[in-house]
Amino acid sequence: MHIAVAGNIGAGKTTLTRLLAKHYQWEAQFEDVVDNPYLDDFYNQMERWSFNLQIYFLNNRYRQILQIRKSGKNTIQDRTIYEDAHIFAPNLHAMGLMTNRDFDNYTSLFELMETLVQPPDLLIYLRSSIPNLVNQIHKRGRDYENSISIDYLSRLNERYEAWAQSYSKGNLLVIDVDKLNFVDIPEDLGLVINKIDAEINGLF
Repeated sequence: MHIAVAGNIGAGKTTLTRLLAKHYQWEAQFEDVVDNPYLDDFYNQMERWSFNLQIYFLNNRYRQILQIRKSGKNTIQDRTIYEDAHIFAPNLHAMGLMTNRDFDNYTSLFELMETLVQPPDLLIYLRSSIPNLVNQIHKRGRDYENSISIDYLSRLNERYEAWAQSYSKGNLLVIDVDKLNFVDIPEDLGLVINKIDAEINGLF
């Protein structure tokens, strides 16, 4: 079984992935932010490095999906291959931070890869307001994220909402994280797990 967690920057994807992997004894696949050679450069000079960063993520996530299918293990994945293609790359293009040539090249590559991968059995979308995202980003204190603007986060949020509403590749569970603290309050994590249990039971 392949479960994936989607959501904007600071929504709590990595934290929830870790907690659910521990609870269900699933393998966890995380987004590469520690060894990513482009993130610092991207946030300092988005226009120059946007295409490089998106190709890096596309390559990384495609490898993850192949690994998940090959392993045959129940796996939970932090962020999906679809978010880059439907949210981040189009947003960079719309903001004038990725050229038409690069965006067309990226989109063509994604569409080719998409024909070769299966979507997750369940997609969990963490819906969050901008104030909550900003609070979480400041709380975790990653240096390269200090330059992220409210406008950038807002644009991403709008695209996330549009994508979630039109998602048709499989089962989708939307969780509003503004009023949940699944890190410190066990009851909140329990609520999330109950929702996931209901979805998983419906799969089989």
